[in-house]
Amino acid sequence: MAQDIVPSMVSSPHAGDFRSVVTVAELGRVLVTAIDYPELLSVRSSALVRRSDPERFGLSLVVANDLCVAQRDNRSRLHPGQLLLHDTSQPLETHALPGAAGRGEMVMLQLPKSALPLRTERLYPLLGRGMSGTCGMGSVFARYLVGVAGVVRRGEVCVREAERLGEVALDLFAATLASHIDAEDRLRPETRRQALIARIETFVQLNLSDPELTPAAIAAHHHISLGYLHRLFQHRELTVAAWIRHLRLERARADLADPRLCHHPVHALGARWGFQHAADFSRAFRNAHGMPPGDYRRQALGAGRAAVDAGSTDG
Repeated sequence: MAQDIVPSMVSSPHAGDFRSVVTVAELGRVLVTAIDYPELLSVRSSALVRRSDPERFGLSLVVANDLCVAQRDNRSRLHPGQLLLHDTSQPLETHALPGAAGRGEMVMLQLPKSALPLRTERLYPLLGRGMSGTCGMGSVFARYLVGVAGVVRRGEVCVREAERLGEVALDLFAATLASHIDAEDRLRPETRRQALIARIETFVQLNLSDPELTPAAIAAHHHISLGYLHRLFQHRELTVAAWIRHLRLERARADLADPRLCHHPVHALGARWGFQHAADFSRAFRNAHGMPPGDYRRQALGAGRAAVDAGSTDG
């Protein structure tokens, strides 16, 4: 951990059998780290700062169990779903507490201070304070960070994609902090554009079940024109409306193949994802998958039962 993050003195009640998993990936200029750990106390003293300082900011999402943090004049107890900003150039103390989740878990994004378009001293009041990872830009950043950590853990990031993922993460990092210090005007236009696209994507994902979710409603919610919304997404293969329909159909397809939902009528699963009329759902599903949703469900559930039976026979 000292090599991959920053030198610190770590102690733990579990020192006799200390188990932790640290996954690290370099994505261009940023470093993504996913960590799980037992209860521990980590102290980065002034002496350790002088010994080695990569001059980075880190923005972490607490995923499981509480975390007590102290940096500069701030002391906080963070809960799962909160974000933490830390500065490698200043002493830091963190105490990972035991909890109902068993082991603690955190996902962290680190980047060089020089990569941020924000004045360092303006960020000092945020150090060691909990920030929401469930609303506003914090939610957008947290969802993206968890998604990137997932593909990193599964080894699904190719060299060509790594830098692009890192640049988007940097933009969201900057936009999240800027929203807390009222400094959005300091962001470069491309950063503001990427942050807006990420906000829109998160909004759509969270509101797919709303039949009133249309491009016009999305534009109005984000205070932009419909034309500008379409320009933001013009590089995509699908139009905004087609993308929404694709997401809804994918969610419905997953529900149709879920044996736990087998007693729900087909039309109810369509309505669950924003298809108000059964005929519209059936037509859209047939166009996308080559068969009516009822036939797809019978095929998917039948294949699932056959796989279970085969496994039982092999056993």
